[in-house]
Amino acid sequence: MIVVTAPTGQIGAHVVRGLLDADVPVRVVARDPARLAPGVAAQAEVVTGSHGDPDVMAAAVDGADTVFWLVPPDPAAAGVDQAFAGFARPVLDALAGRRVVAVSALGRGTPVAARAGRVTATHAMDDLIAGTAAAYRALVTSSFMDNLLRHVGPIITDGVFYGPHRPDLAMPHVATRDVAAAAVRLLRDRTWTGRAEVPVLGPEDLTFDRIAEIAGEVLGRPVRYRQVPGDAFVAAMMRAGNTEPMARSLLDMALAKNDGLDAGVARTPGTTGPTTFRQWCREVLRPAAERSAAIAGGAGGR
Repeated sequence: MIVVTAPTGQIGAHVVRGLLDADVPVRVVARDPARLAPGVAAQAEVVTGSHGDPDVMAAAVDGADTVFWLVPPDPAAAGVDQAFAGFARPVLDALAGRRVVAVSALGRGTPVAARAGRVTATHAMDDLIAGTAAAYRALVTSSFMDNLLRHVGPIITDGVFYGPHRPDLAMPHVATRDVAAAAVRLLRDRTWTGRAEVPVLGPEDLTFDRIAEIAGEVLGRPVRYRQVPGDAFVAAMMRAGNTEPMARSLLDMALAKNDGLDAGVARTPGTTGPTTFRQWCREVLRPAAERSAAIAGGAGGR
């Protein structure tokens, strides 16, 4: 039995489907089982509640020795320690001694890792879980291609997406479905022990200017990236519902990436996901943009 947390998210939903397709017994922990993908509730055991709740996790891991761990986003948190390590602390007993595969971040050991906002907090959470004597595999990634979906509206209306990253910053963007596939392989592999990081990278490093260029080519419209000042970015993230500490943690992460947080990771066949950014744009971004444009057009016609 494999326990999957955050089963309705972009990565977790792919993990659940990959395990079920391989006929692996799955138990999911879901706050709202109604949000599970169609068919999942009929194929998997469902534990209702938050995986940050000790009683819920104790029930979820009963009879299971392998867990996929992913912290849900908490924009309302008072700070990154509360959002990451603070979420995990109450359930460490449930994870202790088990095999845990988690989604983490690149950059451990780099000069900027201690001031990287959410990345710093994620690494601290990794240390907590691994410290329970769990066999631990951290899937370390840079930026998700799927993050661009948050900018579909501005791309459709203004042909622009924005952020605090340098336009010429080359990063190993990866599709969330490739991260999930790596998780499924590890969850099904019974041979590994101890603690290790497993990089999951896209096929190539891309600058934000190049991302804009490829997205524009696939969408058939001009798209550009605009770097914004840090304070303006924080203000925008707060308008989107983040507390100020959580918004600043996003800025700190971006600034650390500007300073080389994700640089220098070797790309090998074992660490490289197959999905190119152009392919992802064709298969994910373009349909999302078409849906967004149709909804906007429908609203405008009323």
